[in-house]
Amino acid sequence: MKAFMDEDFLLQTDVAKKLFHDYAEKMPVLDYHCHINPQEIAQDRQFENITQVWLGGDHYKWRFMRSCGVDEYYITGEASDKEKFLKWAECLGKAIGNPLYHWSHLELQRYFGYHGALSSKTAEEVWELCNKKLAEPSMSVRNIIKQSGVELICTTDDPVDSLEWHRVIKEDKSFDVTVLPAWRPDKAMNLEKPDYAEYIKKLSEVSGVTIRSFADLKEALVKRMDFFAENGCNVSDHALEYVMFESASDDELEAIFRKALVKDPVSRSEEMKFKTAFMTFVAGEYTKRGWVMQLHYGCKRDNNKVMYAKLGPDTGYDCINNYAPSAQTADFLNNLIEKDSLPRTILYSLNPNDNQAIGTILGCFQNSDAVAKIQQGSAWWFNDHKVGMQDQMTSLANLGNLSGFVGMLTDSRSFLSYTRHEYFRRILCNLLGNWVDNGEFPEDYDILGEIVKNISFNNAVRYFKFDMLKTR
Repeated sequence: MKAFMDEDFLLQTDVAKKLFHDYAEKMPVLDYHCHINPQEIAQDRQFENITQVWLGGDHYKWRFMRSCGVDEYYITGEASDKEKFLKWAECLGKAIGNPLYHWSHLELQRYFGYHGALSSKTAEEVWELCNKKLAEPSMSVRNIIKQSGVELICTTDDPVDSLEWHRVIKEDKSFDVTVLPAWRPDKAMNLEKPDYAEYIKKLSEVSGVTIRSFADLKEALVKRMDFFAENGCNVSDHALEYVMFESASDDELEAIFRKALVKDPVSRSEEMKFKTAFMTFVAGEYTKRGWVMQLHYGCKRDNNKVMYAKLGPDTGYDCINNYAPSAQTADFLNNLIEKDSLPRTILYSLNPNDNQAIGTILGCFQNSDAVAKIQQGSAWWFNDHKVGMQDQMTSLANLGNLSGFVGMLTDSRSFLSYTRHEYFRRILCNLLGNWVDNGEFPEDYDILGEIVKNISFNNAVRYFKFDMLKTR
């Protein structure tokens, strides 16, 4: 029997062990998509206790605690930080087969030097150990980032954001990790939302463009893209229900937009027509600027309306949407390529059943603009566990170019989540190692080592054109 989460955790063969320890383990981290707060980096936040860094805002953990029957008082309620941690420790002790078990223990090992198993029996010990460690200067936000081997971070930022904290970080020469904004214009697109007209007023203010038409909106977005570009942005990200394609005339689009501004109801068909036009426009702008477009889709959000009213979005009440028509995704990308406005694009579906469809769509739009110009993104959200990652990479290998894959991202709000890159790399090395061990690929470490290093770091450097970084 193997030891619990030892140095060869998840590595089943000698080839896998060599690939991880000799090639993957020491590669830097490039976190090209996350939700961490740049203000906390700028101010170099020091957390008071493990609950603040572990449970604050982590809806993965909240969902599991609810499934264990824990009262909301101990999750997002008024319980003390220690009470919340003790409840989490009790739950984690039962989380067999859940990636939270592996993620949490990797974090305990790497940042706190704890190699035991957290449960109700060890909770007091771990609480004291972690809090003592967190009091050390080495565990400030910036130092956590540095010791994690991170070289570049892309946050997630709305077009109306001032980006003031990004500028503070850039001007501070004592911190040499690059922190860049990433453009996330969902609120400018989602005209079906009840607060859309208020958001457009805010966008008018920050852009200096009085927005009375769709043409005005596009002008305002261009001005804000220019501002983001001045602050180093070259990555966009979109949260979509699905990648839609429903065309409309300019006059029809203007009429739809005017309805939204005066808060008249917008039909489902009108919503899709507007969003198609919006995405087509911004994709063209990304192509002009050399930006990467990331499309995250396949999620049905805020399903528990009672809890949404109490806690708001991103609190653990989202699920997989089983409707993501691949035909519309293909039509959308084809529309862009016909307009010569298809940027480098990464497709992420929350539904693992979409892996094969995405794999076949990729091959229709690849060209010499970039290696794997159209990418399938890493197994996302509900899929970033061992089985989900194996399935996504196996499908990509079967139908496309796994060696050109841009690899892992944290997609997290926690500064301890960088161990997810280690988790991913172990799974990658084990997958390749099993193929070699089974005689499906030669034991050629010149090729295998290069593939592992590229997927771990180098491919993302080249794909996103982060020229300030050096490949390894």
